[in-house]
Amino acid sequence: MSSIDLKTAPERLHTPRLRLEAACAAHAQPFADGLAASMGSLGYVAWGLRPRDVEWARRFCEDDARSRAEGLDLAFHVFALADGGWVGRIDVHTIDFKAARGEIGYVGHQQRSGQGLMREATRAVIDLCFALGFERIEAMSDARNLRALHFAEALGLQREGVMRRHERDVQGQFCDMVLYARLNPHEAPAA
Repeated sequence: MSSIDLKTAPERLHTPRLRLEAACAAHAQPFADGLAASMGSLGYVAWGLRPRDVEWARRFCEDDARSRAEGLDLAFHVFALADGGWVGRIDVHTIDFKAARGEIGYVGHQQRSGQGLMREATRAVIDLCFALGFERIEAMSDARNLRALHFAEALGLQREGVMRRHERDVQGQFCDMVLYARLNPHEAPAA
């Protein structure tokens, strides 16, 4: 697996209820609005701790687009087909191309939670990753973030363990991280 695999990834994905688009500057306004409406649920997201304006969101989206163009990672913004509204953002980052694995992250619009939309979108991105040649998709969450832990399990990721004092939380304190992973369902090549 190499960066060329990501450069050739589709810019759009569709599910029965959603349209996923590769991140671009045009997503800045709905992204900023969605974050503003979701501030109460972003306590474990370092960049989600304070209000962000459209200019910040534009730079963030442009950075996502640049990373994708360079074949370094993938980021999608998710929109509902029913009304065109922003549902969330999903990215695959910290990719180890030699080991064919990456970490998936997601943030959703708080007012759209409970409808299964982010689960539907995240599964589509995981399926794309496996089609591109990933062997493993990981998710890591602060052990205290019960909502994120439940979401990873709802995606079919398996809990693999707790990494004690693995990183600093948004307040700068050491925290335990829970590692989840899902393996590509195709049969692994013989060693």
